[in-house]
Amino acid sequence: MNNKMIDINGRSYPLPAKAPVVVVCIDGSEPAYEGCDNGGYIERAVEAGCAPFFESMMKTGTYRTADSVVPSFTNPNNISIVTGVPPKVHGICGNFFLDTDLDKEVMMNDPKYMRAPTLFSALQKEGVKVTVITAKDKLRRLLGNGLDFGQGDAIAFSAEKADELSLEENGISNILDRVGLPVPSVYSADLSEFVFAAGVELMRHERPDVMYLSTTDYIQHKHAPGTPEANAFYAMMDRYLAQLHELGAVIGVTADHGMKAKHSATGQPEVLYLQSELDTLLGNGKSRVILPITDPYVVHHGALGGFATVYLSDQEDAERVTHALLEYSGIEKIYSRDQAAHELELPADRIGDLVVVSRGGWALGSSPDQHDLSGLDVPLRSHGGLSEQRVPFLLNRRIDWQNDRLRNFDIYFAALNAEA
Repeated sequence: MNNKMIDINGRSYPLPAKAPVVVVCIDGSEPAYEGCDNGGYIERAVEAGCAPFFESMMKTGTYRTADSVVPSFTNPNNISIVTGVPPKVHGICGNFFLDTDLDKEVMMNDPKYMRAPTLFSALQKEGVKVTVITAKDKLRRLLGNGLDFGQGDAIAFSAEKADELSLEENGISNILDRVGLPVPSVYSADLSEFVFAAGVELMRHERPDVMYLSTTDYIQHKHAPGTPEANAFYAMMDRYLAQLHELGAVIGVTADHGMKAKHSATGQPEVLYLQSELDTLLGNGKSRVILPITDPYVVHHGALGGFATVYLSDQEDAERVTHALLEYSGIEKIYSRDQAAHELELPADRIGDLVVVSRGGWALGSSPDQHDLSGLDVPLRSHGGLSEQRVPFLLNRRIDWQNDRLRNFDIYFAALNAEA
């Protein structure tokens, strides 16, 4: 490789020259920052003495916090990280949205909804070897969009479907035997460990030039920073990151969003059910609430998050609805469509007439009958709003970046420039 620059989505990146570049997205990794109640996951694990590699990154590398995109959910942020731009450019503004062309609520995991190419597809065209490993399969098709698996220089798969791989669809077919771990449960820390174990295995043998590892937030939804379960999870990641470091990789670590407790002192969920409130205010059928946190894996959060969009039958109701909802203590902010598109950098045609964001300790729901909370075996922790926007931003290289606002989707730009 040489130091040729490549332009992707309006940003210029150097091609990897010598060292492989690995970016890790730790799903739901709340960092430590001023005003944070529990400290951060990484910081508390370091304090407990079980994350020596993270500690070395903090001391000798780059240790910052950054802002994710809002809604602070998995799909929009992972796609921002791998395109280097916000949702107004790449088009993915939730895990779930209302396709107004079809008048149907759908999962946003089909590549047809993407409006920008990934960094990976552009790099492969320049001869860069790319590997993408994600925990859940809902992301795999989006992250691998545009990759040509027939050339032998691209791999993309999920831990969830590690037993269903093919050369044609994933660029690899035998990862289970090579990793030596069984297919993990989607509701387990093992799902994320498989991602790291596979990443280390492929770095040792295939040695891709650029790698992306994306975990699941199963642990963070259940356990606060500094708890034994959380520290054990970060200790596991620390061991694999140290191995990638020993293999010579430039490593960047960030997150798709933070995580906050959204329950009362007695452990009961603090939820404002928007559809119920709007039906009382406007009448049935006059509004439609969409919860973009919704995905196939709702057991640990019950589809309750910090962000909702509202479609109104009568646009003249917008001001009335806004004033009424702002009376509730659980609401932090309400945006009009145009305000949300501008301030949150969202695609205006894929959000509602109003965007509602809850405060840190509250979640937003539709109506009680639409949420199955039977799977909540611990008090609710979730994400989606401005309060979960802060994320970690670490590199095992020291960089001097003085820009006013660091974003999680700057991580590949920083890592590739650190390598160059």
